[in-house]
Amino acid sequence: MPDSRRPPNAASVALIDRDKVLLIQRAKKPYFGMWSLPGGRLESGETAEQAAEREILEEVGLRVWRLHPIRRMFLAEGRFVLQVFATEAFEGEIAVAAEEITAHRWVRLDEIGLMHTTPDLGEVVAGAFRIFDCS
Repeated sequence: MPDSRRPPNAASVALIDRDKVLLIQRAKKPYFGMWSLPGGRLESGETAEQAAEREILEEVGLRVWRLHPIRRMFLAEGRFVLQVFATEAFEGEIAVAAEEITAHRWVRLDEIGLMHTTPDLGEVVAGAFRIFDCS
């Protein structure tokens, strides 16, 4: 069992737009081909929140703020301690130029169960929707 005291080394964000969340399809391992929240690894000296802001800008071209921490989880056999955030505060136009993304899509919570996703994604997104009371 992974050590629950380990600090996060990755971060992701549930970007909420009314009744939908932005998902990306992963183009690299781990979780190649699966749908997930945008995000990635922390760089040296970054907090999880700083990494989340940077990764969202790099991966999908959106600036985010007012990040609410919603869950911390272990992925890829415990190699990653992922801090998941949620926000409705973002701006910009989606421009997927990142090589780690194959596609992006805005989806409703009830659609997630029909998709090939990373572990516990439906539960994580449901938690994000509860914060903003939009499920």
